[in-house]
Amino acid sequence: MQPPHDVTRAFEAALCEYTGASYAVTTTSCTQAILMALAWWRTTRHFFDHEPETLLIPRRTYVGVPASIVNAGFKPIFAEIDWSGEYRIGKSPVWDSARCFTSNMFRPGIMQCVSFHATKILADSQGGAILLDNAQAAAWLRRARFDGRAEGADPKTDQVQYPSWHAYMSPDVAARLLWRLQGLPRHNADLPRSDYPDLSTMEAFR
Repeated sequence: MQPPHDVTRAFEAALCEYTGASYAVTTTSCTQAILMALAWWRTTRHFFDHEPETLLIPRRTYVGVPASIVNAGFKPIFAEIDWSGEYRIGKSPVWDSARCFTSNMFRPGIMQCVSFHATKILADSQGGAILLDNAQAAAWLRRARFDGRAEGADPKTDQVQYPSWHAYMSPDVAARLLWRLQGLPRHNADLPRSDYPDLSTMEAFR
């Protein structure tokens, strides 16, 4: 019997071929992808002398973005930023790329978080992924999405990494997305920006 996560790895390989990324780490949503990518970046912060605790983002974006910033241990700062398709989260290497998905979209040195929500370009009921070219980060993120464990390892002997989440992409979702990716056009225009509320006015982020 074929291991169920083999289809997830096949989908991740197809994502790399389509986008030009060296690695793709799938998860349950783009929001979760942003959280994990920022959490990884935070583990590297001892290499920086003057890295800010705040991360600047558009005041009109999806509410999950500032929530992920807070959950990763940072503070969101809002500004009137005109954006389309994707934007960088503060001075981090993490990009919210939920509203774009096209061939050869990856750019070296960054972490692009993409969405496979039902309203997106490559769509299913849920799902997201981190596109990146950092092997160390990819290995860390794979464990982070799987309760800090290695997929297929004996839980009695496997060492658990922290922080971690129960956030791996379901094999059935990966299978459907892999099938749909085969028929996706090579070039796709960015989705129009949604009519997001002004998040700076929300009590949760003050």
